[in-house]
Amino acid sequence: MIAQLLATWIPALLIALSGVMKLSGNSKILEAMTMLGVRRYVPLLGVMELKFATLFVIPATFKLGFVLASCYFAGAIATELSHDDLKVNPFIPIVLLWIGAFIRDRSVFF
Repeated sequence: MIAQLLATWIPALLIALSGVMKLSGNSKILEAMTMLGVRRYVPLLGVMELKFATLFVIPATFKLGFVLASCYFAGAIATELSHDDLKVNPFIPIVLLWIGAFIRDRSVFF
């Protein structure tokens, strides 16, 4: 029970925090997003992260939140790779998301 709660809330809060930081106009995030060529989409990306975290937490939409967040962070990894600027930042949420989903409901992988 506690493991499932942690497996759900740790990735969700991390993703939501990332979304809030994008919406707050954090200068370091804006600078990094400008280098990647997605500066004008930062508010949209922040809203998407908040929605994906919410979907992941709600039991009825857990699988949808998992798939959408996984695709989002895979896209973040691909974007960084395409600019030769790969960092660990998008790997942390996706790894926690996948571990959390595995602990919460293994059927999501089958």
